[in-house]
Amino acid sequence: MPTYNLKINGELVTVTADSDTPLLWILRDKLNLVGTKFGCGIAQCGACTVHVDGVATRSCQLQISLIDKEEITTIEGLSKDGNHPLQEAWEEVDVPQCGYCQAGQIMTAASFLKENPNPTTQEIREAMHGNLCRCASYNRIEKAVAKAATKMS
Repeated sequence: MPTYNLKINGELVTVTADSDTPLLWILRDKLNLVGTKFGCGIAQCGACTVHVDGVATRSCQLQISLIDKEEITTIEGLSKDGNHPLQEAWEEVDVPQCGYCQAGQIMTAASFLKENPNPTTQEIREAMHGNLCRCASYNRIEKAVAKAATKMS
């Protein structure tokens, strides 16, 4: 089995895995970074979203062999103390219900707000539409993203 050197949440790590292993399973099974969730396995729900060089990426479909020098950020690496403006807004707006989609929602929103720090409501809806929430907390998610945007600008 090949060995891969990865930069995850600012730290260099070495893992041994089959070349077709999805990044999701490297994070969860080899590195115990379980904040990134398995949802659908076909990159449709967004629960597995991480940042690859700052871009929101579905980790369930990204094979470990395709990662070279990119920097990976998981929900655990977004903020060491849980004080990222999105995490704070999530609490203030009381977004989570079951919580399963939350890491993917937050990671998608963080990447989006980095590119668009002053979004309209419609832009927030468009950016977040690919992340599914079984509890249908979409209105609260939208409010939290808007609230975080005001904190980040």
